[in-house]
Amino acid sequence: MALPYSNVPLSMASCSIGLPRHSLHQKIEALSQAGFGSIELSFPDLQTFASSHFGRDIAADDYDSLCLAAAQARHLCDRHGLDIAVLQPFSNFEGWPRGSPRRDEALARARGWVRIMDAADAGILQVGSTDSVGIDGSVGTLAADLAELADMLAPAGRRLAYENWCWATRAPAWRDVWEIVREADRPNIGLCLDTFQSAGGEWGDPTTESGRIETGGVTEAELDLSYRISLQELARTVPADKIYFLQVSDAYYVSPPMKDEPDESGLRPRGRWSHDYRPLPYDGGYLPIVPFVEAVLATGFRGLFSIEVFDGRFEQKYGDNLFWFARKAKETHQRLLREVNEKRVLTGLE
Repeated sequence: MALPYSNVPLSMASCSIGLPRHSLHQKIEALSQAGFGSIELSFPDLQTFASSHFGRDIAADDYDSLCLAAAQARHLCDRHGLDIAVLQPFSNFEGWPRGSPRRDEALARARGWVRIMDAADAGILQVGSTDSVGIDGSVGTLAADLAELADMLAPAGRRLAYENWCWATRAPAWRDVWEIVREADRPNIGLCLDTFQSAGGEWGDPTTESGRIETGGVTEAELDLSYRISLQELARTVPADKIYFLQVSDAYYVSPPMKDEPDESGLRPRGRWSHDYRPLPYDGGYLPIVPFVEAVLATGFRGLFSIEVFDGRFEQKYGDNLFWFARKAKETHQRLLREVNEKRVLTGLE
């Protein structure tokens, strides 16, 4: 039986393949050879590429140099048959007090990233929900700030995809970012949904022995029910055209558990979990990500799937063989869609 989702386009975040010693060119070559159609261009990769291109350290706010490098990255992708679908991860933008230095800095950064998008011809800016403190966390303020950013993107036909980060200070769940997106009310604002951010935020917990949420003495059965209800709500209430893309990864079970407190940099446990413990699906993780994918597809969404993993065991698993990893990532994507399809057949949806 042909997969009903066989034409779903596939991408990968450039930060998700390889190690610091691997160049952007090497990553692009591996993804192209494995049959990917596009990449998410990660800002740290762009900055490293720019520093290599110019033979000097390029600052994060040297937008003239970064734009020249982005144009070169675009030409490199063009030669390998890849689009730059997304520029990411833009963060800690929304909620700063009007007239404050932090807001001025955020706006200046936004203008610089818009310029980079133009140079790279990237269609979507991925914005993570803020994990800053000292912000105005009201829905109205956050939505107004995102609407302003969307208006900066609109003249060139570019879009803003707002993603819930499960350690965020204000919008850690898909319901939170969806509420803010609705309030922002711009035609070019939608969602970036993420299997890790939702399954890891609503079901998993790296600070417990069980690896799942235990707050309030919730049982596993109660937690499963709550998660299932959340996914049913997502499938029922979020329009497919407001989902701009879906990021896919799993998470390792953490043993011993992380301490339930911020680290010396202020990063919360789920943030640390996100940064180093996110393998490919079927590659050592344990989160219930397949039901999340099912819920997203149940909305009618058939847009971009993107592999975004942060696997601290990458070198011991894959070494320098980026093509092997890229090919495995594509096979993982196909296996995930097969599993979703099989469940639809078993439940009579096909």
